[in-house]
Amino acid sequence: MTQRIHRRTKIVATIGPGSESTTMLGRLVRAGVDVFRLNFSHGTAAHHAEVAHRVREEAARAGRYVGILADLQGPKIRIAGFQSGAVKLESGDSFRLDGALGEEEGTARAVGYAFQELPQYLAPDDTLLLDDGRLRLRVDDVSGTAIDCTVLTGGKLSSRKGINRLGGGIAAPALTGKDMADIRSLDAVQPDFVAVSFVSSTEDIRLARELLEERSLAPALIAKIERAEVVGNSRILDDILRASDGIMVARGDLGVEVGDAELIGIQKDLISRARKSDRVVITATQMMESMIENPMPTRAEVFDVANAVLDGTDAVMLSAETAVGQYPVEVVTAMADAAMGAERHPVARTSRYRLEREFGSAQETVAMAAIYAANHYRSVRGIACLTESGTTPLLMSRLSSGLPIFALSRRDRTLQRLSLCRGVIPLYFDATVFSGADPETVEERAIEFLLARGFLGSGDELLLTRGQVLGQRGGTNMLKVLPVP
Repeated sequence: MTQRIHRRTKIVATIGPGSESTTMLGRLVRAGVDVFRLNFSHGTAAHHAEVAHRVREEAARAGRYVGILADLQGPKIRIAGFQSGAVKLESGDSFRLDGALGEEEGTARAVGYAFQELPQYLAPDDTLLLDDGRLRLRVDDVSGTAIDCTVLTGGKLSSRKGINRLGGGIAAPALTGKDMADIRSLDAVQPDFVAVSFVSSTEDIRLARELLEERSLAPALIAKIERAEVVGNSRILDDILRASDGIMVARGDLGVEVGDAELIGIQKDLISRARKSDRVVITATQMMESMIENPMPTRAEVFDVANAVLDGTDAVMLSAETAVGQYPVEVVTAMADAAMGAERHPVARTSRYRLEREFGSAQETVAMAAIYAANHYRSVRGIACLTESGTTPLLMSRLSSGLPIFALSRRDRTLQRLSLCRGVIPLYFDATVFSGADPETVEERAIEFLLARGFLGSGDELLLTRGQVLGQRGGTNMLKVLPVP
């Protein structure tokens, strides 16, 4: 039988005015979106809950597990508003940031800001980056609430654009009052993942998890890495990885703070660290930016997606491309094509980690043995995991084999969370229904299940992992090679 090709890298698509209708969400699910991102920087809690409901309906209609990611706004440090909505700044102009100015009192000479602690983080000769680095200001003097600057790189500056300091160091708390209120509203959304913006320490993750637990919610927590001081300190970074369930390489603000020239090396390091730590990783921001207005990506954008795939990212993310872009379905298709093109390269199908590492449990040992077998036994067409918690397929997905990992579980929450794991295909299968039967019967039913859905063909062979006792979390301790009749 010809082997069915599965895209292993997952696609995260941001929902916005261009993609929130039921019809468009259905088209995007069919085009291959694995996780939808709800951006809590915009919209109301009630609206996000309604959109989440539509996503669940369209995923069920398509017979797929599609995750929902609630992305908290975080302490985005922004200028206030201008009287005319925008101004034009020229290089050499004097310009003041003044916390004493009102919300809509900005002019071509000065504008307000909301983060009142901003002056304490600045000193003369610091460089401020506005609007994701499109404009640059040199700090000349800091006095009270007034920050006097000279424009180094001018341009159009509109209301409420972001402020960054070159090199980072502006340490606003990661969870704002708005974020805490948004967390309390997530009961109606029931997200599978929650992304915490501008994480600076494990305390940010701990507080978010505590607030979620108060609402009896237990989504996977994704730490967005976008502060220069975090990527500049390996100890802090590793601690954040251990405290979270995954990370997002948030290249927008991170690139502004560290500079684009440094960003590619940081991206590779973050992806590698996440995989070695058994954490999922999303690569985000401007991956196919030109497709906001154009139906085809640039070659550079295709290469950018492919590079992240070859590095081992679990997912690549679309932001404005699907939120407000004119071609949401086309951009998902283009991203899927770019990912699959990269996955055909031998580098993307070879295990590179843990060859010298000892394993800490029977579960990890079985997971790693399965990947080794998959890479060295050509008759195998896939790996099936009978799983309760999802840990075994997650561990497998940290290495590369080029073969699909079928996560067979009766737990919807487990399957939803696995929607973000590279190479994992989450499928509902209740092995406990056959708990009174002998183990061979369960294995036969699993093969029949995969055969009926076209994942296997007669004459194939399947690697199957399970626990000796079905339905027990963390109990995987068996690996079999099974023929497909």
